[in-house]
Amino acid sequence: QVQLVQSGGGLVQAGGSLSLSCAVSGRTFSRYAMGWFRQAPGKEREFVAAINWSGGSTPYADPVKGRFTISRDNAKNTVYLQMNSLKPEDTAVYYCAADPMPYGSRWWDAMDYWGKGTLVTVSS
Repeated sequence: QVQLVQSGGGLVQAGGSLSLSCAVSGRTFSRYAMGWFRQAPGKEREFVAAINWSGGSTPYADPVKGRFTISRDNAKNTVYLQMNSLKPEDTAVYYCAADPMPYGSRWWDAMDYWGKGTLVTVSS
């Protein structure tokens, strides 16, 4: 079974930066895609960013464009989310996810495996 172990998160001041990581273990396909999602209290989970196996495709949600950067290190089976210029509205539980066989023009919408989430709190 595929497992995703997250690290990072915590409390950060508005305008600051924070980095999240997610390591994948277990059986995975070599060209799996990964992504980040977030969920604030009382709100539905929303897409943040995703990255394909090569790193050549990195879609971002509009609210985080220009501030967040997703990257991956396939040798370490790890995906990262660098968050800069953080805003209070970025406060949420952040989940990493993986898809062994992504397809379609919106391939990031159907992830198969999920991490347990990590809380990011941005103070003003």
